[in-house]
Amino acid sequence: MNEALVSPSVARNRDPILTILRQVLPRSGAVLEIASGTGEHAVYFAAALPHLEWQPTDYDEQALISIKAHRAAAGLPNLLTPVVLDASASEWPVKQADAVVAINMVHISPWAATQGLMAGARRVLPPGGAFYLYGAYKENGAHTAPSNEAFDQDLKRRNPEWGVRDLEAVSKLAADEGLQLVGRIPMPANNLSVIFRR
Repeated sequence: MNEALVSPSVARNRDPILTILRQVLPRSGAVLEIASGTGEHAVYFAAALPHLEWQPTDYDEQALISIKAHRAAAGLPNLLTPVVLDASASEWPVKQADAVVAINMVHISPWAATQGLMAGARRVLPPGGAFYLYGAYKENGAHTAPSNEAFDQDLKRRNPEWGVRDLEAVSKLAADEGLQLVGRIPMPANNLSVIFRR
């Protein structure tokens, strides 16, 4: 499994995220995960939620290789082959899903990707469909913790187009696409679970 990448943060955040997903996701149907990264979340959640079909995606070739390696090792019937998906694209390869999940994507991508994410979620979700975001956010224009401010500075050093986003700006973008903010849940390590419904 040398192609299967490992992110230390996954082991720390997967159980708190799963607790929220159990409350938010439908009892059956397809979940579209945007920017699946290493693929570890996809495997963990697909194993824990066997009643759901889990579709991982990513835009990065190395990530797609890692997702495939984790998927092959796990052998889960409800975990689909990952597909290439650019969140900022005006068309996605997946045309419909019962829920959309994006973990740690909004801050590690250009703002155009978040704009595309909102438009894409509107396109693929049915009325009432859940859209779940997880990550670090500013609120009322301010960082919620010194660690998040340092994280933001590090992100911008790595790529000037990245950065911790203002939750109000993200929520307005969602609202413009007909996605209503229905939940904001504080999570460990100064992160938030943010839940929208179409």
